[in-house]
Amino acid sequence: MRNDVVDLLQSHRSVRRYTEDPIPQDILDEILTCAQWAPSSHHVQAYSIIVVDDQKKKKVLSEIAGSQRYVAESPIFLVFCADFYRLKLTTEMWNTPFEVNEIENVLVTAVDTALAAENALIAARSYGLEGVMIGGIRNSPEEVKDLLELPEYTLPIMGMCLGYPAQKPWQKPRTPKQAVVHYNKYRPKEEIVASLKDYEKISSDYYTRRTGGVRTEGWTKQMAIYLSKPRRRHIKDFIIKQGFNLE
Repeated sequence: MRNDVVDLLQSHRSVRRYTEDPIPQDILDEILTCAQWAPSSHHVQAYSIIVVDDQKKKKVLSEIAGSQRYVAESPIFLVFCADFYRLKLTTEMWNTPFEVNEIENVLVTAVDTALAAENALIAARSYGLEGVMIGGIRNSPEEVKDLLELPEYTLPIMGMCLGYPAQKPWQKPRTPKQAVVHYNKYRPKEEIVASLKDYEKISSDYYTRRTGGVRTEGWTKQMAIYLSKPRRRHIKDFIIKQGFNLE
């Protein structure tokens, strides 16, 4: 059964071009409040959101993200940070140990941050805004930290461009449910492979039509290439430098 919320969720596209119309402050405030109402493990709320509307800082962030111009062109750029610094302050307030070095805590803060970001995007879209998530800020987290004056125990996880859309891009087909959704146990390998082969044809056709034949490889080939080499090896060192010793 379809409804307005389902229609909104299933119409997602990554929009990278925006009008010059500013985002009203009251709408932005509601978006940020919706982000805060995302689920949080043990109510830890281990994230912070940096609202960047300074054009010079947006320009720097766009360069860090791989010269993605829409970061600078978007009216608002949000930086979602994993954040245990605020939680460290609670332990100082109550003079208790601060045991944060387990990988579990890094997982908790990353999940909390992602849930808040998704809530923000959905809320923004309900107001007629569009956006795109930007993982490229992790290209140089040290620069992001310095630019935004992030304290210890914080990690920039993702950015988000927001604005009123000036384009309606094609919607990318998603992986077949048969390869994603499992009931009671994980599906057999042969079922998943069969679904992936079908998806390769579907996604190859999508890219061929979208690019006029310039790009023809489907999702499975793209992912095989993407995962054939390590990426952002510096992240582990940055996480440790920020105070998470990953015991």
